[in-house]
Amino acid sequence: MQAELFRKIRQIEIRTRRLVQDSIGGDYQSVFKGRGMEFDEVRQYQPGDEIRTIDWNVTARTGEPYVKRFQEERELTVLLVVDASRSGEFGSVGRFKKELAAELAAVLAFSATTNNDKAGLLVFTDQVELFIPPRKGRQHVLRIVRELLAFEPQRTGTDIRHALDQVNKLLKRRSIVFLVSDFLDDLDNYGKLLTITNKRHDLIAIDLNDPLEMAIAPLGLIALEDAETGKAIWVDTRNKAWQREFTASTAAWADSKKQAFRRAKVDRIDVGTDQDYVSALAHFFRKRERRKGR
Repeated sequence: MQAELFRKIRQIEIRTRRLVQDSIGGDYQSVFKGRGMEFDEVRQYQPGDEIRTIDWNVTARTGEPYVKRFQEERELTVLLVVDASRSGEFGSVGRFKKELAAELAAVLAFSATTNNDKAGLLVFTDQVELFIPPRKGRQHVLRIVRELLAFEPQRTGTDIRHALDQVNKLLKRRSIVFLVSDFLDDLDNYGKLLTITNKRHDLIAIDLNDPLEMAIAPLGLIALEDAETGKAIWVDTRNKAWQREFTASTAAWADSKKQAFRRAKVDRIDVGTDQDYVSALAHFFRKRERRKGR
């Protein structure tokens, strides 16, 4: 078991490091720049310098005007907030949603550490099950990846509101928060916390889904089970009325999620188990970079 886990961790490290170096890393750095300015040095005043940057103490001491120089504070804090509820143990093609979540989080964690940023992890179900405070370094990121792959949650449900509430209590400084989930929770429960968290931090939602959750082929009588509650119902998928109702309800659910993120002004990355998440991340980075340049 340990040997298999080590092999998976190593595979993810090799794959994600290559992605960071070849494509994602530069986009990450362009989009997520330091938000503060820190003092660098003083130098003699030159024509065109802002008068408000004059260092009056040094100027008085030397008898010549000097100005303060500042540089952008590059270091950021990234927190990966990952949904570990039982619905993540679903995937009809490619991989399970929980495996997709682990790889996405690994890419983002390696992107952070490559740019000398801190990375942390919060794993939740209907309670916070694990919190790894943000730190720098490869070994720390490997620990995050190991926990993502090996962690066994104690609960099965989902409470996004509680998870975001804990994020706001744990993070004292403005940070980048990636919320990785399939968002199978009551929108009325967590919609307000999306807005609150996004005002305090830079909140980005990574919405995981599977094609079978949006469309089911007419296969006949099948049992549909709620992964988090265990409740099952039998449905005749060849019934056209049921198909219309299912299509309408899933479309309405998807639209309500989009509207909730839009109201909260939260950027959303839609990633399917059958899709290339690298392209989804790259598209998001380019879109945000263009928006910043306006």
